[in-house]
Amino acid sequence: MTVERRHRRKAFDCGEPTVNDWLRTRAVQNQDKHLSTTRVLLTGNDDIAGFYTLATGQVDFGDLPPELSRGMPRRALPVAILAWLGVDQRFHGQRLGDRLLAQSLRDCHTAGETFAFVAVFLDCLNDQAKRFYQRWDFQELPGNPYRLFLSFQMLNTLMKK
Repeated sequence: MTVERRHRRKAFDCGEPTVNDWLRTRAVQNQDKHLSTTRVLLTGNDDIAGFYTLATGQVDFGDLPPELSRGMPRRALPVAILAWLGVDQRFHGQRLGDRLLAQSLRDCHTAGETFAFVAVFLDCLNDQAKRFYQRWDFQELPGNPYRLFLSFQMLNTLMKK
């Protein structure tokens, strides 16, 4: 379900102030402007247990690693962006982050059947987040160790498992 004004966003606390602030103050506004889509996982009493935000963007051909840019046109290329993902602290340790990431990647894969993109990109806030995404085969973008990507080809492989 997409985030709505009626959802209790202020009660959400994943332990990371930047992520909490995004959900509380910007998720609905960006969704209303059609800049991103935020999907929420709700508890039985409509609290937000977790969420993720997807958007689209572009990356310059020259910023891609050689294995991804080989054969690509030399211009800005379309990408899917996993902009935000968070799990409320009350639900840490229950693998909700894995479930939310899996669903976000399914959403990207489905969208990729209609709107082409070369990879899913994300920016990590810290080393712990980076390790989490690397378990899902995300790789560092050369020269930017906290920007990770998952090629559409690898996404396709993950979706077939």
